[in-house]
Amino acid sequence: MRLGVLDVGSNTVHLLIVDAYRGGHPTPMTSEKTALRLAESLDEHGRLSRPGADALIRAVSDARDSAAAADCADLLAFATSALRDAPNSAEVLARVRAETGVALQVLPGEDEARYTFLAVRRWFGWSAGRLLVLDIGGGSLELASGMDELPSVAESLPLGAGRLTREWFSTDPPTRKEIDALREHAEVMLAPVARKLRRDGRPERIVGTSKTFRSLARLTGAAPSAEGPRARRVLTETGLRQVSAFISRMSAADLAELEGVSPSRAHQLVAGSLVAGAAMRALGVTSLEICPWALREGVILRRLDWLDGAGRDTGRMAPAPGLSGLGPPEEARYIG
Repeated sequence: MRLGVLDVGSNTVHLLIVDAYRGGHPTPMTSEKTALRLAESLDEHGRLSRPGADALIRAVSDARDSAAAADCADLLAFATSALRDAPNSAEVLARVRAETGVALQVLPGEDEARYTFLAVRRWFGWSAGRLLVLDIGGGSLELASGMDELPSVAESLPLGAGRLTREWFSTDPPTRKEIDALREHAEVMLAPVARKLRRDGRPERIVGTSKTFRSLARLTGAAPSAEGPRARRVLTETGLRQVSAFISRMSAADLAELEGVSPSRAHQLVAGSLVAGAAMRALGVTSLEICPWALREGVILRRLDWLDGAGRDTGRMAPAPGLSGLGPPEEARYIG
């Protein structure tokens, strides 16, 4: 089955098209990204502006057309923190559906953590034992832990790299005072979640996903993307601390020149490194592995699980491209 996954995030609108079937390894066919930076189109009240909504509709329409041209049997379309937190999200989602035919589902932060955890579990397998998974996005930080495919603890905090850059930094590069203030803020926010995760049990494998963790690992000497997704990549707390001190003195333009740093995300890498460091310290983590699978793959895997179960057993067809969700209404949330 060919599936399209449309991820409307704080930074990009990303369409991933894969060939996948239950029990198989989803094979990426094409990937299209639009650097929309939705979070930067929010007004002083956190509402998505009219120009921002217009740009979103154009991006979703283009993704819908690409999915149809690729003969996708289903388009799984979801949005994360930028739309989740906007007071006018319902209005924007209604416009998107009316003008494109695509029904975007807004994922709660805890569900983001659960889908990402599922992807990491499938990537590493049962031999990984108890997992602890960290995922830094543009608007939020997700953390999850557990022994099974459904985590026993799943948390989301408003500690995304893009959000913190906008809210805490006024200069480029940021001042030492701003850096110290953000580091303290992240530590305060993480403390109660870290206690909950520690009570869940000692992890046997600690994993980081997302572009932020991949970039930071690359800057500490991890294998480049050219070596493929199966190359083992590790980020150590010591290496992160050294890199964070180095990049905190660089402008976004200079950071964009570094290998492994995306120009569209360079401006938020310092904030991302501070959150990563605060999370690792709060959880007592000295190193973590980088997983190439994250939220999008988790959504694909969950959809395949449903199709192999309820969808196939009842003879229902998958929804048409552009009009699907993550499952029937009762399955739109990850139910444990």
